[in-house]
Amino acid sequence: MLVAASSSCYYDIEEQLYPGNGNCDTTTTVNYSSTVKAILSNNNCMGCHTGASASGGINLDSYAGVSAVAQNGKLYGSISRLPGYSPMPQTGNKMSNCDILKLKKWIDSGAPNN
Repeated sequence: MLVAASSSCYYDIEEQLYPGNGNCDTTTTVNYSSTVKAILSNNNCMGCHTGASASGGINLDSYAGVSAVAQNGKLYGSISRLPGYSPMPQTGNKMSNCDILKLKKWIDSGAPNN
C-alpha cells in the first residue's frame, strides 16, 4: 500500500520565515526620507556610523552613505546577520524582523532617494 502525504513546505510559510511579523505592514511604500532614516535612527545605527570617524568607514548620516552600503549588500547582510558580514548592531540585539523587511523592500526597489 502506497501512502502519499501532502504538507506545506517550511519555506512557504511566512509565519515561520518571519516570526513576530504579524503587525508589520510592508505593503505601503517604504521610502528613504521617512522609513529608512527612522529605522536607522531608532536602532541607534548613527551612534557609531556618522561623521569623519564613522565605524568601519561606513557613514550612515546621508543618503549617499546609506545608498552605498545598501547597493553593495553590506547593509542587508549586516542587519540580517548573514555569514560573511559583520553583524549589526554589534553590541545590541538584532534589528526587528519588521525593520529588516522594510529595509529589504527599499533595497530591492533600488534604494531610491525618496
